[in-house]
Amino acid sequence: MAAWHDWLAQDPDPETRAELSALVAAAEQNDAAAQTDLASRFAGRLQFGTAGLRGELGAGSMRMNRVLVAQAAAGFGNYLLASSARPVVVIGYDGRKNSDVFARDSAELFAGAGLRAILLPRMLPTPVLAFAVRYLGADAGVMVTASHNPPNDNGYKVYLGGADGGAQIVSPADAEIAGFIDAVAEGSIADLPRSSSYEIAGDDVVDAYISATAAVAPAPSSAESMRWVYTAMHGVGWETASAVVEHAGYPQPDVVAEQISPDPAFPTVAFPNPEEPGAMDLAFQAAQAAGAEFIVANDPDADRVAVAVPGPDGWRRLTGNEIGLLLGARAARAAGGSGSLACSLVSSPGLGEIARLHGLDWHETLTGFKWISRAPDLVYGFEEALGYLVNPETVRDKDGISAMVAVLGLAADARAEGRTLADLL
Repeated sequence: MAAWHDWLAQDPDPETRAELSALVAAAEQNDAAAQTDLASRFAGRLQFGTAGLRGELGAGSMRMNRVLVAQAAAGFGNYLLASSARPVVVIGYDGRKNSDVFARDSAELFAGAGLRAILLPRMLPTPVLAFAVRYLGADAGVMVTASHNPPNDNGYKVYLGGADGGAQIVSPADAEIAGFIDAVAEGSIADLPRSSSYEIAGDDVVDAYISATAAVAPAPSSAESMRWVYTAMHGVGWETASAVVEHAGYPQPDVVAEQISPDPAFPTVAFPNPEEPGAMDLAFQAAQAAGAEFIVANDPDADRVAVAVPGPDGWRRLTGNEIGLLLGARAARAAGGSGSLACSLVSSPGLGEIARLHGLDWHETLTGFKWISRAPDLVYGFEEALGYLVNPETVRDKDGISAMVAVLGLAADARAEGRTLADLL
C-alpha cells in the first residue's frame, strides 16, 4: 500500500493519478486483474542504464511518467553538479505522447537545481539534440524519445559532452547516475526546486545542423530530376529532412502523406519501425505510383534510415548490412587512406574488408552507438539495425538524416554512370 500511496501523493499528472486511483479502487474490490496489474507497476523501479530509461507510459515506478522523469532529471542534475559548478544541459523531445511534458519538467528541474538548461525550440529529431550538445558546448544532453518502440512507450536518453564528445553514456557513468536518481527517489518530487528560468534555444542551432548535414553530400548535377519517395513513419523527421534536402540541392521527394506528420498514435503501422513487415507498404505504393527510383524512410525520431529499391518481384527494403556496406565503401573512398571504420559485433564484418582494401583501420565494438562512436579515428560507423554514423565530427550518434543525404549522394553518383543503388550492391 505504501508504494502507491506515496506515488499518488507526489504525482503532478492528473491523468496518471486518475489511472492509479481507479486501479487501486478495483484492486480493493478484489479484482484479481487489477491486483496483478497494480503489483506489476510497483514490482521495482524502471532501471536507468546505458540506454537511459525506456518503457510503457503509465502510473507506477515500473512505468514512464512524470514522477519517474522528475526523479531522473533531478538525479542526473545532481550527478552533473558533482563535477561542475553550473553545468550546461540541452534538452530535446520528439512527437510521442508526453515527450514535450517530460522535456519541460526536466528543464524546470535542471534550472531549479542551478544548472543552465537549454530546451530545443520544438519537437525535433534525436540527431539534432546530439548535434546540439557539441554545437553548444554543453556538458550533457537529454532526448525524450522511445525511437521506434510501440506507441505507448517513451524514453529518456542521456548524452555527455566534454571528454565524451556528445556521445551516449557508457559504464560506469550509468551506474553513477542511477545512484543519484535512487537517492532522489527516497524523497518526494514535490519537494524538488523548479524554475522557469530555462532558456529556449534559437533556430540557429537547427540551422547549423541543417547546414552541417547538407554538407555531407552536396547534390551533383546528376541529381536533377531524380525521383524518390520519403516517409517519416509518423515521426518528427520531415521538417528537418526536407530543409536538409533543399540546402543540399536535391529535388524534394514524393512523400507518404499519411505518415509525413508527427502522430503519437502511429495510426497506419502496427509497429513504427521501418524494419517491421508492412511498415513500408504505403511507401511502396507511393513509389510505384510515382515511378520512383528508390525510397528512404526514417524511424519516428529520425536517428535511423531504411532504403528500398525496385526489383523483379516488387519493392525490396535493403538490409541494414547492405546499406551499411554501401555507406562504408563511400566513406572509405573519401577517407584518403586515413582513419577507421567501425561496426558492432552483430553487424557485417564485410566492413573490415572494405577498411583493409582502402588502408583504413577497422574496429568491431560492443552493440550500440555509445561504443561505435568511441572508436579511435572514426570516419564512419554502423549497426545492422538501420543505424549509421556518417559525420562523426558533428554528431556522435547514429543519424538517419545525414545517412539519408549520403544515400542521395550515392544514388546521384550512380545515376551519372547509368546505374542504380541496386547496381552498387
